[in-house]
Amino acid sequence: MKDLLERNISFLKLSDNVNKALKENDIKTVNELWHLTRKDLKKMGLSDKEITSIIIKMELNALDLGGKSY
Repeated sequence: MKDLLERNISFLKLSDNVNKALKENDIKTVNELWHLTRKDLKKMGLSDKEITSIIIKMELNALDLGGKSY
């Protein structure tokens, strides 16, 4: 799991808009994204649909927002 957390967020193949918002907020690794909450992502200007897409891509890798793993 450590290898996954150290990967760049591009590994998740998120939309260009989501990648842009994350980069503007200095979120570069899966680990940094993993520790965020839905509320944090909303503050970055992401829509519910975009946040849901992040959650789905993370769940496919056994991760959830807020630092949870399965």
